[in-house]
Amino acid sequence: MTTLQAIILGIVEGITEFLPISSTGHMILVSSIMGIAGNHFVKLFEVAVQLGAILSVLVLYWKRFLQTTQFYVKLFFAFVPAAFVGLLLHKQIDNLFENPVGVACALLFGGVILLFVDKWFKDDEHTDHTTPSHKASFIIGLFQVLSLFPGVSRSAATIIGGLSQKLSRRAAAEFSFFLAVPVMFAATAKKLYDFYKEVDPITNQHLNHIGGEEIKLLIIGNIVAFIVAMLAIKFFINFVTKNGFQVFGVYRILIAIAFLILYYSGSGIFAGN
Repeated sequence: MTTLQAIILGIVEGITEFLPISSTGHMILVSSIMGIAGNHFVKLFEVAVQLGAILSVLVLYWKRFLQTTQFYVKLFFAFVPAAFVGLLLHKQIDNLFENPVGVACALLFGGVILLFVDKWFKDDEHTDHTTPSHKASFIIGLFQVLSLFPGVSRSAATIIGGLSQKLSRRAAAEFSFFLAVPVMFAATAKKLYDFYKEVDPITNQHLNHIGGEEIKLLIIGNIVAFIVAMLAIKFFINFVTKNGFQVFGVYRILIAIAFLILYYSGSGIFAGN
């Protein structure tokens, strides 16, 4: 991976992580186009770069993270379902990342869903529900389980979960941002652990290591993701409050079609998958 590729992936992560368009799907597509998909360090980078996006949430909403313990209890209730399923099925989930067609189908299906979300929840646009209850938090967490499938979008799943619990668009999006912090931190920690523990079955030597160049790329990617994510969050909150989710549905459908065309065109972009 080059510095330019790290910057590009940092931009992709920053833009897509908090928008309901699937950061995973875009990472797989972009890294495949650049010819670096499948590399062990690239896979680690694509997860570790989320730390920059996490920091953007903490900086933008730092006052919210100084609230009472109830705030953290609700985050815990929403965090548990995906954490449990993720730990239980992590090997099967990892295998799904190698299937670009599955990612494209998830992007397409999710796009169709987003076309109708505004109509389904139009009566709740101006609701006074700005924070979820404990029960609602857990239900949002159940929606988040769907996002373990690459291409579904954690943001889309949790926002729709929030809307289903009578939250306003802004409140649903903001709770999705808050929930991203423990989820993405846990995913990054797990990926780092798996990366370092992988050993050669014959020599019993560790297969992976991170040197100075890799550390530099991780720092660059996270700085870029942090800056871009801050801009993306501000844009998304203002845009979705006024305009809803339909445009993101259209975008997902178009990118899924492009995804599939590239895959079946014989261009060789996905040859490593």
